[in-house]
Amino acid sequence: MSARAVDYLVRAVSDLGVRHIFGVDGANIEDLYDAIFASPHVTGVVAKHEFAAAAMADGYARSTAGFGVVAATSGGGAMNLVAGLAESFISRVPVLALVGQPPTALEGRGAFQDTSGMAGTFDAARVFEQISHYCARVCDPTQLPEHLERAVRAARRGGPAVLLLPKDVQQAPLAAAAFRPTPRESRFDATGFARIRAELRAARIRGKITIIAGDQVARDDARIELRRLAAALDAAVGVAPDAKDVYHQDEPGFCGVAGTMGHPELVDAVRGAALCLLIGTRLPLTARAGLDEALDGTTLASVGAEPPYAPSVHATTTDLAATLGALAEELGGGEPPIAVSRPAPTPLPVPVSSGPGLRYRDIVETLGAAMEPGTDVFADAGNTGAAVVHHLRVPREGRFTVALGMGGMGYAFGAGIGSSFARARRTFVIAGDGAFFMHGMEVHTAIEYGLPVTFVVFNNNAHAMCLTREQLYYGNRYSFNRFHPARPGEGVAAMFPELPAYSPTGTGELADVVRHCIRAAGPSFISIDCDPDEIPPFTPFLSA
Repeated sequence: MSARAVDYLVRAVSDLGVRHIFGVDGANIEDLYDAIFASPHVTGVVAKHEFAAAAMADGYARSTAGFGVVAATSGGGAMNLVAGLAESFISRVPVLALVGQPPTALEGRGAFQDTSGMAGTFDAARVFEQISHYCARVCDPTQLPEHLERAVRAARRGGPAVLLLPKDVQQAPLAAAAFRPTPRESRFDATGFARIRAELRAARIRGKITIIAGDQVARDDARIELRRLAAALDAAVGVAPDAKDVYHQDEPGFCGVAGTMGHPELVDAVRGAALCLLIGTRLPLTARAGLDEALDGTTLASVGAEPPYAPSVHATTTDLAATLGALAEELGGGEPPIAVSRPAPTPLPVPVSSGPGLRYRDIVETLGAAMEPGTDVFADAGNTGAAVVHHLRVPREGRFTVALGMGGMGYAFGAGIGSSFARARRTFVIAGDGAFFMHGMEVHTAIEYGLPVTFVVFNNNAHAMCLTREQLYYGNRYSFNRFHPARPGEGVAAMFPELPAYSPTGTGELADVVRHCIRAAGPSFISIDCDPDEIPPFTPFLSA
């Protein structure tokens, strides 16, 4: 059989260093899966829902600093990708989406799941154009290499690219040279960096410097260079909520998390600084809340792929490892000092909770104490995510990810699975029961592939963050957000008898369960009852 367009695509994905394609199969994308079956280098992973498949590609890309690839069929399958790709767009994660379409001869002629924009159908290209840096409908197989080159180049700038692939185009013979993507383009603003250097030198004379680091540090593998720069500047260092893994709590000068789930030490450090340097973060509202007044009284400078939302002296770089290393060298930085165990930053005071189950802080601190170095953690949105961001002591050498771009509930289930495929190490997915009910059945995917993922569900029988908002902002007169009580641990155990599933009721039992899950080879599941009325460490709630 001669090579088809889909065979070319799968070989190209392999040439990009990608070893997994995530998706959900269907009639208008099945030829791609046929090509994957014939590939010795690429594995096809079938998820339970296209949103989760997109999250898997996103998590895979974040953990490899490379590409994620997701595939979906036409119609509803394609539309289910939108929320996941929107997260990748906002968070600048390079994801390539391969989306099947009906045969070109049937477009505008009543084809099932037609999204060509013809004859009264809606146009999928116009939908995906809003959440991608490149979107093209490939109408001629000979045009595929050029479209793919453009898509990869666009995604490498940070965000998704989408190729819409009619079924006949996928099946068509294609004799083309091997795909050779152009190298990633690096951007470096030399003029801006001259200003940054001058600001840093002046600030060192005036007083202290405070750094707030973001997740671009992790994506660019620049943790060591960040430590060297912090040592050269003798800086206080805080992290954005989605960047808890870029500067460990035991490193010199660490003063906590920024923003709505942040710590008072960082606010004090910014307030007392001669200059606040943002590294690899735009400082969105979730990372900026509570800091605006302190930032108004100091000079704000920034280095990273994009300028921050707050006015600043900014220099663009897409390679923080090289940039921070050069800055540290110029400023006299050698090897950073050895980290030693330090106390955690001061936790935010929360109202005492007397309801059922365990308290958020007790759960998170128990989890953190039991996790081993190198463990990866993916946290979901809501009260659970706020508690994890605020309290978790992230394991050394592990990744920490929380999706704050779109804040889509259930993201962590897919993203943690995608990362586990990439890194083959123990991964914890921590989410609330509301997120579990949305996309938690991806536990089935982890079982199918024997992945070392431990799913931890905070079961408070509610969309708890929405419930808290009803209580604080709407007089607690009603609730749309309390659930009929459920037992996820028992339910999952019944569905998947081979899955280790637990429902611990105390912190000692929880610690034993976590250690058992870490020793197990494959996936595991922990459900922990907690109080739906507990207010999390989230400053908008605490000041309401």
